[in-house]
Amino acid sequence: MTPTPPDHSGPVPGPGSPTEPAPGPGPGSVPGPGRPISRKNLLKAAVAAGAALPLLTGTVALARDSAGRGRSLAPTPTCDDGDGPTHDQIEGPYFKPDSPLRTDLVTPGTTGTPLTVSGYVFGRDCVPLPGVLLDFWQADDAGAYDMAGYTLRGHQFTDATGAYSLSTIVPGLYPGRTRHIHVKAQAPGQPVLTTQLYFPGEPRNATDSLFDATLLMNVRGAGGGQEGTFDFVLDVEGTPGPGDPTDPPTDPPTDPPGGTWAPGHAYGAGDRVTYDGVAYRCVQAHTSMTGWEPPNVPALWARE
Repeated sequence: MTPTPPDHSGPVPGPGSPTEPAPGPGPGSVPGPGRPISRKNLLKAAVAAGAALPLLTGTVALARDSAGRGRSLAPTPTCDDGDGPTHDQIEGPYFKPDSPLRTDLVTPGTTGTPLTVSGYVFGRDCVPLPGVLLDFWQADDAGAYDMAGYTLRGHQFTDATGAYSLSTIVPGLYPGRTRHIHVKAQAPGQPVLTTQLYFPGEPRNATDSLFDATLLMNVRGAGGGQEGTFDFVLDVEGTPGPGDPTDPPTDPPTDPPGGTWAPGHAYGAGDRVTYDGVAYRCVQAHTSMTGWEPPNVPALWARE
């Protein structure tokens, strides 16, 4: 099943921590008997077989990655190609709450190879998900994380089509890890997915115990920088598109709980509100919206 968004062109173990548990399906997983061949399965099989670099650098790219190459785009990109929801990974020691709301992590003085990462967030029924919170953090060009401030840290929300776009740099290397970008993804009122995105063709992919080939971005050169694409699939139900029937019928609306929290308000980190008789403190600046009530989004509100 495929979604129908419009054309869209456009969290880590400490250094050298071999005792960190590896995620579920590892890089050696291959499609089982009767399992459909998919982009993710093809990547995993390629890594397990030690495939040559070209296989991992664009020949299995998403449909929209064909733009500008003289080929027609497929009507819709495939949100779930046989492997189910996006795999989770450990958060690691370098996550910080309260990241700024921004889509561009490059600030004055930031050095490194420019990188843009874009894509969509889908539910398991292949419906694009708007309003999904995506919180990114990564190492700088030298492989260091900023624990004093918020360099190369920021969060954003998917737009009405489920799309996101991030401007950053290619992260540097540090002992024990391959190149990666951390991300937390949370649909309104749903659990947080914590995972990492990886780069194809990196020598350390073969030695990093946390590396998961299903989390490889599609990456290609773009002038003096790089462009990456990755579609997240969250283990949640999507919202039917316009004209789709609601089954069962929607229940009559009920009066919202009382309190000082309100949708459409710009909250800053440290702001305090009440909701349904409970006090909450804002931990990340954001503009509130229906579905992001304080008890539903622990990434944005901490109960006091």
